[in-house]
Amino acid sequence: MSQEKSLNYTSYLALEEILGAQRPRSEEHDEILFIVVHQVYELWFKQLIHEVAYLQKMLEEGTDARALATFKRILTILKLVVAQIDVIETMTPVQFLAFRDRLESSSGFQSGQFRELEAALGRRDPGVLSAYHDEGVDHGRIKEAMARPSLYDSFLRYLERRGYPVPLEKLERDVTESVADSEGVRAAVLAAYRDDGEPASVAERMVDLDEGFQEWRYRHVKMVERTIGARAGTGGSEGVEYLRRTLFQPFFPDLWTVRSEL
Repeated sequence: MSQEKSLNYTSYLALEEILGAQRPRSEEHDEILFIVVHQVYELWFKQLIHEVAYLQKMLEEGTDARALATFKRILTILKLVVAQIDVIETMTPVQFLAFRDRLESSSGFQSGQFRELEAALGRRDPGVLSAYHDEGVDHGRIKEAMARPSLYDSFLRYLERRGYPVPLEKLERDVTESVADSEGVRAAVLAAYRDDGEPASVAERMVDLDEGFQEWRYRHVKMVERTIGARAGTGGSEGVEYLRRTLFQPFFPDLWTVRSEL
């Protein structure tokens, strides 16, 4: 009877599968860079989804120290995700166009994990589901994420748990709907800021996360623009014009509006 091999670095990390997952469709030197960068994005998206779920749990349990530590990890990963754009921008438009046609209908707009991450942060746009087959895994995961309480909902419950007067209708809101400005929520956030304790720090980390995500969107828009200009995106997407419309749309509007009232 053959003895099962002991676990080692290669098998634990499934490196044979991971390193065998880059399958260029052309002989162009830069295509493998394009593949690797996007695969790494997907790995970080997976980790961010995992961390946001844990952050929600920590907030709802009122565990300030773990929540703040998780915010730090998420924000550090987000900075790394933004920095990856520097790597892909080492590829010139000519180098990308040399293999772009080989992408056929595939497009970054089809990243199910990115849409799931957006939903976890609070975006509610059922229109994004049209990019996925009704019975596909991505369609189901995104739809489920849009039906669950978002990070913003967990933040409101955290404030209420810490004694701040969050309106009941906001605590019991329909979580399938987009977040809207609320005078009552702003009053609770304002009180937390003026107390200047852990809840104020949590609110600031929420703003850091929102700002960091907007920074990623901006860098992504400029990267696409410098690579393909005003061309339509792959897979029939609108390209830069669509991406521009996603700019300056915060996940947590009350946390920005309240700054005029501090």
